[in-house]
Amino acid sequence: MLFLDLRKNQRLAARRSPMFDKNRFARLLMGFMVAFWAAYLVFIGVMLALAFREGITNLEPYHVLNKGLVIFLIIDFLLRLLQSTPVQDIRPLLLLPVPRRKVLSCLLIESALEGYNFFFLFLFTPFALLTVTRFYGMAGVLSYSVGIWLLMVFNGYWSMLLRVLKRQRFAWMLLLIPIYGGLALLEFLPEQGWVSTATMYLGEGYIRGNLWAFSGTLAAIFLMGWVNYAVQLRLVRNELSRAEDTEVKRLREYRFLDRYGRVGEYMQLELKMVFRNKAPRSQFWGFVLIMLMFAAILSFNVYGENSYMNNFACLYCYCVLGLITLSQVMAVEGNYIDGLMVHKESLFDLMRAKYYVQCLFLVIPFVFSLAAVIKGTIPLLMSVGYLFFTMGPVFATMMQLAVYNNKTAPLNTGLMGRKQGNSLYQTLLVSICFTVPLLINKLLTVFLPPEMAYIVMGVMGLCTFAVHKYWIRNIYVRFLRRRYHNMEGFRMTR
Repeated sequence: MLFLDLRKNQRLAARRSPMFDKNRFARLLMGFMVAFWAAYLVFIGVMLALAFREGITNLEPYHVLNKGLVIFLIIDFLLRLLQSTPVQDIRPLLLLPVPRRKVLSCLLIESALEGYNFFFLFLFTPFALLTVTRFYGMAGVLSYSVGIWLLMVFNGYWSMLLRVLKRQRFAWMLLLIPIYGGLALLEFLPEQGWVSTATMYLGEGYIRGNLWAFSGTLAAIFLMGWVNYAVQLRLVRNELSRAEDTEVKRLREYRFLDRYGRVGEYMQLELKMVFRNKAPRSQFWGFVLIMLMFAAILSFNVYGENSYMNNFACLYCYCVLGLITLSQVMAVEGNYIDGLMVHKESLFDLMRAKYYVQCLFLVIPFVFSLAAVIKGTIPLLMSVGYLFFTMGPVFATMMQLAVYNNKTAPLNTGLMGRKQGNSLYQTLLVSICFTVPLLINKLLTVFLPPEMAYIVMGVMGLCTFAVHKYWIRNIYVRFLRRRYHNMEGFRMTR
């Protein structure tokens, strides 16, 4: 009963939110994207079944796929890093006359039953229908699908634990090195493929409905769920009791920016905001990790030589931090927008400072991509072209959101903070900036050699940067026209 009542209250809270109507288009677009990726996964599952059946003769297709289960779990883990955690929903529920232990338990059960845990079944179930049915019938397909779902539930709890710990201290992400590094050593050093062999037998155990396979997975789920329960309950207690870290930390000062006047002062403010406040700091290091992942894809030549997916990975390596940060441009300032409006003339310098800081952060993906350039998997012109294009048209497009953002983003909200929804403009512009540069590059390569296409994109970026004061002033003027509407939204969502 408590579980059902909590689900009902969450649905009602979402509908009563003042942002419900504003996020309607975002939900519609998200539904379209979910349908697209579901169809894409079905296509991949069918194509893998056909490819493994024709290309590999000494193993059954489901044996081959099961050997790569760890790869799917790692991809699923990375995709979950940006999701929220159950304790972010617990604050309003603490007012109920219900023990917080029961509330947290219900939220953990709800996270195990969330729809995302079923998403990869769009790949595995069609694959099983084409490969498992002729040996084990529909019972084998159903048993295999249940086993994969249980694996995703376990992976969800594992990812949840890292997300919770990461919000407290990003150094907890270093746990990934011994865990996934150990799996890599077990797979590659003995030259026996111990990990892939173990997952092959585990997958076959799911298909056969073996008790040991399901009981072992359920035991791992309960163990990881209990660890999540213990860790999150302790963190909730600390946050409710206002147990703060009183250790005096060394304060960083960016004195070299003083020479740039008020713009330099705002740049210092922006850097301090990123590295001193919990929410921006966690977001920054999380996206640096994603940058490193895309750079590793390029360095290890995952997509092969001359694959257009290398353009995709290179663009995302440069865009991922800037787009997500600039999609909330001026939203963090919603915490103290009333003070800024006392000297509204300085907002122009504030916007310039934000733009300069994001341009400086592009040095990080450029350094990461140098490994791929040195190895020869991508040309240097590709990296430089996307760097300048991101600095120019991409960031100029995202900066337009300064006019329309009216939802305050948290600075130091802990585990039980508000979850941020995306507005129509945020969703639309982020989608455009992630897709249009690739379309422009593809169009240029129709008429020009690839090297010249990258040069043209770089020149477009430099030209946009050269006139940045003019388009930032245009944003500033439009922001002032909407300032009362935006300030009302910022106050409502603090």
